[in-house]
Order: sequence, then C-alpha cells, then structure tokens
Amino acid sequence: MNPVMTALRAGWSRGLIELRQSFTNAQDLFGQLFWPVVLLVTLFFMRGAQVPTGGMVLGAMVLPSLLGMNIIFYGMLAIAQLLTVEREDGTLLRAKAIPNGMLGYLFGKLVTVSGGLIINVVILLIAGSFFVDGLAVPGVGSWLMLAGVLVLGMVATLPLGAVFGALITNPRSLGLLMLPMMGLVAISGIFYPITALAPWLQWLAQVFPIYWLALGMRSAMLPDGAAAAEIGQSWRHLETIGVLGAWAIVGLILAPIVLRRMARRESGSSVAERREKAMQRVG
Repeated sequence: MNPVMTALRAGWSRGLIELRQSFTNAQDLFGQLFWPVVLLVTLFFMRGAQVPTGGMVLGAMVLPSLLGMNIIFYGMLAIAQLLTVEREDGTLLRAKAIPNGMLGYLFGKLVTVSGGLIINVVILLIAGSFFVDGLAVPGVGSWLMLAGVLVLGMVATLPLGAVFGALITNPRSLGLLMLPMMGLVAISGIFYPITALAPWLQWLAQVFPIYWLALGMRSAMLPDGAAAAEIGQSWRHLETIGVLGAWAIVGLILAPIVLRRMARRESGSSVAERREKAMQRVG
C-alpha cells in the first residue's frame, strides 16, 4: 500500500477518535460548548435591535456573521493550540519518528478541528435560528453557498493556524494572537454594518479573511434586500471567492514549509528542556 495513503488513513482514524473523545470527556465537552454558548447569549441580547440601513433586525445580521467569525476563532486557534501544546509534551517528536508520521499527525488534527468546527456551526445555526427573525427561507442555493463558504473558509484559515502553531513556541503566548484577532472582529462588520466605519478601516478589514467569511455567510442566510447595508450594496460573491482563495493559497504554500522546518528542529533534548522549564513554572 502507498505509504502516503497509509499515513492519511491513520490520520483520518486518529482524527475521528480524538473528535469523539472531545465530546465524551467532560472537560473537553465544556471547551467545545463554551464558545457557542457565549455567542448565543450575545445573540439573544441583540435579537430586538434594528439595523439603521436596510431595515434588518440586528440579530439576523449578526447570526451569519458569527458563523463566519467562528471559523476563524475556532479553526485557527484550535489547531494552533494543539500544535504548540503537543510540541511541548513530545507528541510531535514521537510522530516525527514514524515514517510519514508528521503527515498522518497533521491530517488527523485537520480532521479533528474541522469536525469540531462543523459541529459548532450546526449548533449556532440551529439554536440561533430560534432567537432571531428575518433570515432568508433556506433554499438549495443558500445551503450550497453556506457549505461553500464554510469549506473555503476552513481551507483559508486552518493552514494559517498551523503556521502560527509552528511559529509560537510557548502555549501561553497564544493569547498574543487573540489581540489582533479581536481588533479585526471590531472592524469587520460582525456586530454592526461595516459601512458605519471610516473608509480606511473598511479597506483594512477587506484585506483579511474574517470580513469575507462573515459576508459570505450573510449572503447565504439573509434576503437580497439586506445587501443594502453592505459595501457597494452588493454581496460581492466573486470578491469573496477571490480573497478567501488567495488566503487559502498563501496558507497552503506556507504551512508545509514552516511545519517541515519546525519538525527538523524537534529533538529529545529540546522536548526535555521545555518540560524542565514547565516544571519550574509549576514549582
């Protein structure tokens, strides 16, 4: 059997096992459900407000935006955290010692994170639809658009999460990644129309994928009239595909290079050194 296919099959099995364990272990289950519950509570308090432009209910606009934001926060941060933590405890070193072990390991993590992300999106979509009015009646085109944005968003963000996970050497430094991401949330039209911001902030937000993920989700779930609150009063489908596709290409090019470099630098002595530092912090 092809060794690459063997590694991918092993990664697939490992990813499914880890995904199942994350929903059967109380601590992991809390971590899986905490973020969707926080977003649903936020959505509940927004359900009655109105958007000044377009006459939309704010909650209806925010729900699809939260789905797009969730792809960034859950997908990117989850895989970055897994890589940094498991590099520190020696899991990556053990995977490196097996032929094609790194390939199987990374594919397994992608399966785990992608599966958890899809479950999170389903939870938000189903539970959130009970809180807000004004969503478009789901049709085949809407479901296809939602699924397409979800898949393209994962391809655009998961490799970037792997890059950050490979570059960040200390799990406690992941908090530094949250600061710029929260800043992007503030200017990307997640909780209010982006057209209310200064033009230069609008241009800055459009450089990064979070705005386009939220826009793509809104285009799939909101009626056509809601586009009046968007830039150019349009859903800009081609631009969404173009920007997310560009980020996907960047991530897919950078991730293998950065991860191979990280794997080459892993050794028993480096793992022992990190473990010793961790024990000193605990002591």
